[in-house]
Amino acid sequence: MIAIAVTGHRDLTEASVPLVRRALREFLGPYAAEGITGLSCLADGADSLFAEAVLALGGRLVAVIPARDYRERQVGDVQGATFDRLIAAAAEVLVLGHDSAGGQAYEDANRELVRRAHRLVAVWDGETSTAQGGTATAVAAARRAGLPVHVVWPAGASRATGGRARRT
Repeated sequence: MIAIAVTGHRDLTEASVPLVRRALREFLGPYAAEGITGLSCLADGADSLFAEAVLALGGRLVAVIPARDYRERQVGDVQGATFDRLIAAAAEVLVLGHDSAGGQAYEDANRELVRRAHRLVAVWDGETSTAQGGTATAVAAARRAGLPVHVVWPAGASRATGGRARRT
């Protein structure tokens, strides 16, 4: 069984969602025969799309929750039903010791994903950032650790401007 972790953008445009969903299934498909353990924080956007793809391929889902208040502070009403469904489907739920979601909690969650994974898939537009616990820093940490990184950013994918995209 191979353990694959995800990092990626939360603010995908609505038109990008099916593109990313298809690209993730194409990436994960060849691993399905040996068995996949997918590691995800279950945030909206890339994390949830990855978790759904892992489950659709018969894989095992491990939810790494950055903080005790993550559901209340970061998930929100729109994503809540998806988050709750994925938590219920997870074979393992690890809630890190932080009381409050934020940069340090996300950085620690990324560290846990990298520690447990054989490879990282990054739904990433390639833009660099120093945001604590963000996609670019997760990719950099994985590369420093020698973890293979596969970037998924299909043609036509984009991020929402002026706020987070919402998925229905």
